[in-house]
Amino acid sequence: MNTALKVTAFATGLAAAFTAAYGVGHAVGPAPAARPHAAAHGAHGAHGAQGVQGVQGEEPGAAHGDHRVGGLQVADRGYALRLDRTVVPVGGPTELSFQVLAPDGNPLTAYRPAHEKELHLIVASRDLTDFQHLHPVRAADGTWTAPASIPAAGDYRVFADFTPAAEAEPLTLGADLHAAGDYRPAALPRTGRTVTVDGYTLTLTGDLTPGRPGRLAFAVSRDGRPVTDLDPYLAAYGHLVVLRVGDLGYLHVHPDGEPGDGSTVPGPEVDFTATAPSPGDYRLFLDFQHQGTVHTAAFTLTATEAPATEAPAVGAPAAGAHQH
Repeated sequence: MNTALKVTAFATGLAAAFTAAYGVGHAVGPAPAARPHAAAHGAHGAHGAQGVQGVQGEEPGAAHGDHRVGGLQVADRGYALRLDRTVVPVGGPTELSFQVLAPDGNPLTAYRPAHEKELHLIVASRDLTDFQHLHPVRAADGTWTAPASIPAAGDYRVFADFTPAAEAEPLTLGADLHAAGDYRPAALPRTGRTVTVDGYTLTLTGDLTPGRPGRLAFAVSRDGRPVTDLDPYLAAYGHLVVLRVGDLGYLHVHPDGEPGDGSTVPGPEVDFTATAPSPGDYRLFLDFQHQGTVHTAAFTLTATEAPATEAPAVGAPAAGAHQH
């Protein structure tokens, strides 16, 4: 075969191969785009565990179904948390000021109220020894302000827990706050199942299990007597915030039942259903109100994997990204 014939045969074969590949591509369809890092969330009110991403370095929910945490991102789904300042003084009252920016870049001014508030603000130290549940006030221009007291130098995390009016699902955004000074981080407190705060004794029963909803019950007593007349506080007999040790992944769960529903009594127990997104240590902060004063009890609890042979509890609520 001479050179001209060889070139002609090669060109013909190349064209046939290209035509076959083109046909296969159309039959199968275009290659899928790379999937963005998934985001989910939980809520307060009838919602529960907040979720933005799972354990750092994992695809959210990859290890334990769809149980995710929130507060790990400063922006999500087009919304962003913008603190007016990220460095605050230590001691004494200070004012926190911030905005939530909407997807169009303007301050968000329309929210869906949950548990009597448009937005719940949590401030926690990175070593999880200090916790504050604040209720800021919003100005007409979308700027929120709240008085706070930063007790010691160190790093803090600010969580904004809210639902935009245009959204069906809530969000929890988080940002870092710094207090300059002689920083001496404390070891993680080990509390056991019983703690005492302001003269009240609280006993915790139940466990956090990765990927599985479980009951957490807090029994409140005072001077050896069960407290059976808890005050409604933000439309509930208790509010529970759970923070994962290490990255401060945020779960915000609320009690099973609410005042006035005909079945929920005002103590001595306040019950919750919660799902741990991963094994590890968690700090639990319970807010409750009695005789007009709000108190906060803190527990440390370790979530461990359930035995592989253990069957799910009969009647256990379905697991999901939200907790109640």
